[in-house]
Amino acid sequence: MAVRGLAAPPTPWSKNLAEPKIDPTAYVHSFSNIIGDVRIGAHVLVAPGTSIRADEGSPFAIGENSNIQDGVVIHGLEEGRVKGDDGKSYSVWVGKNCSLTHMALIHGPAYVGDNCFIGFRSTVFNSRVGNGCIVMMHVLIEDVEIPPGKYIPSGSIITNQQQADRLPNVTDADLSFANHVIGVNQSLKAGYQCSENSSCINPIRNEGTGVGNGSGRDRSYAYTGSSNLAPEIVQQIGDLLAKGYKIGTEHADTRRFRTGSWRSGAPINAKTTGEVVAALEAGLRDHGGEYVRLLGIDSKNKRRVLEEIIQRPDGSVAPKSSNGKVSASVATSAGSASVASSGIGGQIGDLLAKGYKIGTEYADVRRFRTGSWRGGPSISGSGVADILSKLDAIASEHQGEYVRLIGIDPKNKRRVLEEIIQRPDGRVATKAGTAKVSTSVTTASGSASIASSGLGGQIGDLLAKGYKIGTEYADVRRFRTGSWRVGPSISGSGVADILSKLDAIASEHQGEYVRLIGIDPKNKRRVLEEIIQRPDGKVAPTASASAPASTSRPSAATVSSGKLDNGVADHVRGLLAKGYKVGTEHADARRFRTGSWNSCAPIQSNNISEVMAALDGCLNEHRGEYVRLIGIDSKAKRRVLEEIIQRP
Repeated sequence: MAVRGLAAPPTPWSKNLAEPKIDPTAYVHSFSNIIGDVRIGAHVLVAPGTSIRADEGSPFAIGENSNIQDGVVIHGLEEGRVKGDDGKSYSVWVGKNCSLTHMALIHGPAYVGDNCFIGFRSTVFNSRVGNGCIVMMHVLIEDVEIPPGKYIPSGSIITNQQQADRLPNVTDADLSFANHVIGVNQSLKAGYQCSENSSCINPIRNEGTGVGNGSGRDRSYAYTGSSNLAPEIVQQIGDLLAKGYKIGTEHADTRRFRTGSWRSGAPINAKTTGEVVAALEAGLRDHGGEYVRLLGIDSKNKRRVLEEIIQRPDGSVAPKSSNGKVSASVATSAGSASVASSGIGGQIGDLLAKGYKIGTEYADVRRFRTGSWRGGPSISGSGVADILSKLDAIASEHQGEYVRLIGIDPKNKRRVLEEIIQRPDGRVATKAGTAKVSTSVTTASGSASIASSGLGGQIGDLLAKGYKIGTEYADVRRFRTGSWRVGPSISGSGVADILSKLDAIASEHQGEYVRLIGIDPKNKRRVLEEIIQRPDGKVAPTASASAPASTSRPSAATVSSGKLDNGVADHVRGLLAKGYKVGTEHADARRFRTGSWNSCAPIQSNNISEVMAALDGCLNEHRGEYVRLIGIDSKAKRRVLEEIIQRP
């Protein structure tokens, strides 16, 4: 039987209002307001807090088996009517089996067809919504006619017919969500009816409370319903709620995900696991084809306690490898298997033992080529397992990108380690050398291929003279035009350390040219350019192990009074001894900036004095320009040396 409270306060139109016509099988909560010519069909649910006022515009019709949820407002203008399915005129027509959800506003003249779903806080005004439409949350529909079977996404503003005609069709997943919400409200209807029947409610009241203090404040956060979310995520949600944390979401498309520019999702104010899961599933549907992550928020301390990706653009839900618990204590290392397998556990242990901090950086393929790394989150943990678990989570967030581990000396404000732990192909970089981190000379087990090229002597001389070490790389096309890309600078405590890092850089640029740069920081000039790797994977042997002369000279490889110095002579002597040819190239300042070198006259002689004379003549011919010495392996048709011997 319908239960109604007092009518709403009188209005200018309420002097001669008709009485509502409510079917005996409908349920109208006593905390709802219904006035005027309102016709409510069989088995309709009108929840508390609703306002259905047919005082200004009338009549209203609500079809059988529809449910009007808490906070819904139905009102109509004095003028303007729509034609109902019975052929008569109405201010508001709501068809059969409709669901008007919380805080929805239906303002006449308005027509809502059969089997429609109107989402939370959505508004329909002066419009017709066809049969079987699903309107999601926070939608405005005004002055249009929505064709049957259309889906209106959350936040849409539909105010012209062109927008309405372009709306997508309803899918099975949308229907499943709508039926889920409708089913919940049908259960509420049974509960409301039971609460007013003493024979139904008294046995429930007399049941024992079970475990608890009897205060009625104990709340269970266990969730036993079905969900598309992974059980581990549902369990995490329960743990977060049990600890008093709030739940939030963020979403990002593929472009924003790469830059870490997440957008905040709709707030979730639910208090039970089931309500949160339902809201999350709705959010996942709203952001199909995007990344979505779950947030656990400590509102008291204004911090995040959890960031977990729960959806990816391909529709897959990210599996959670941990036990799903949220805690500030040591986390399990089950989720860090892929990173742990790279052999960096020992390095992390050494970093922690020495009081260093752990940081991360990431870069897509384009940024990796230019060395433009983005700063990732710093990692603090109580042990190696905890940090490995967090590293694995960061790596999973940046799939398809490079991720590297940073060891930081906070006292001296410097980096003691840079180690790539993930590549775009998904594989985790394995550590070839030792896992120890030290400020002293490290082992060079990872630098065997570079060390075999004979660079050790040159690097030692460069370090002894206070020069810095840099790198450049280029693919075959860029190599031909001399358009080298700048690689990372290298700092180390010894030759072995630098050789190890050079080998790592060479492995990162397999299939490309890599060259070593010796830099005089005082005079801001280059003192050495040495190719150390070629696209065929071979490491170019050096022509001489000696580095440029001391800084007492104007340049390590420049002309002094028209004569070449001993450093260039040593290079030439080494090249000729190995059977290589010697050539030269020149470029003015403009061409030098673009790497567009011009070839000089070829030098055919194998005699050291004749070659030196030819070089001296080339320098005199191209005074005021850059000139560089070329070592050529004529059999392999490749260059083994490129060194600038004159500057403007």
